[in-house]
Amino acid sequence: MQLCKMKRKFKLGFSPCPNDTYIFGALALGLIPSQLDYSITLADVDELNTLSVEQDFDVIKMSYHAFAYQTEHYQMLPYGSALGFGVGPLLISGRKSAVDEIKKVAIPGELTTANFLFDFAYPNLKVEKTVMIFSEIEQAITSGRVDAGVIIHENRFTYQERGFYKIQDLGEYWESKSKLPIPLGGIAIKRGLNPEIKAKISDDLRASISLADRDFSLIEDYVKQYAQEMDVNIMKKHIDLYVNQSTRGLSVQDIESINFLLKNIRNGKCVRSKDLDWLAV
Repeated sequence: MQLCKMKRKFKLGFSPCPNDTYIFGALALGLIPSQLDYSITLADVDELNTLSVEQDFDVIKMSYHAFAYQTEHYQMLPYGSALGFGVGPLLISGRKSAVDEIKKVAIPGELTTANFLFDFAYPNLKVEKTVMIFSEIEQAITSGRVDAGVIIHENRFTYQERGFYKIQDLGEYWESKSKLPIPLGGIAIKRGLNPEIKAKISDDLRASISLADRDFSLIEDYVKQYAQEMDVNIMKKHIDLYVNQSTRGLSVQDIESINFLLKNIRNGKCVRSKDLDWLAV
């Protein structure tokens, strides 16, 4: 059955990071045919995680850490997730130092998966955490405001040339314990939406990714417009790392990894994880 063009706009939120603008670029630019209208908001991942608590968005990018507390209101779409091996956040400092020397650490948000992975690696470490935008963490280390920081996104490609030292690859620690890919973030959809609408939004997202895969030049300017790191090579490294096979469809292993993370966050009380009720369409 054909859907009529919907009168209301569906609220869509994602970050300005290159992997998200790659995923949503064709949809945002109107390059794919859709029977739905979207109202688009771009915000930092930590802000999106906070906004998800208000349940105001129909579709929103959120960390899997944040999603653990929103499974009653949201489900994850099978497309658009950032998972994989070797994609995790890094704990860095301005000098070679041991973990037990850290007293203050900067994190890119309480509900980020990066913060969860820090606690997962160091459950007994007593530190003072400071939340800040991910792009400000290196400067906070340099100025002495914090002793170390958990970095994400483009910073993992450039921290060494800026004179920082890696204390721990938090993703590698997760992988060593779980033997599973790291579930960083995904595209969540309102649980209460009509199933037919959910399916249509999912199709639009898949089509948007497919167009970007076929001809990146069509959305390249859109991605560059929002990239924090304007160097084209860094931007492409970011996309290559975070837009992978899991982005194009969750595998059985990906689902196992997400369940494992949810169970750890919820102390073994993952909401409906066994029947995959958290996975939409």
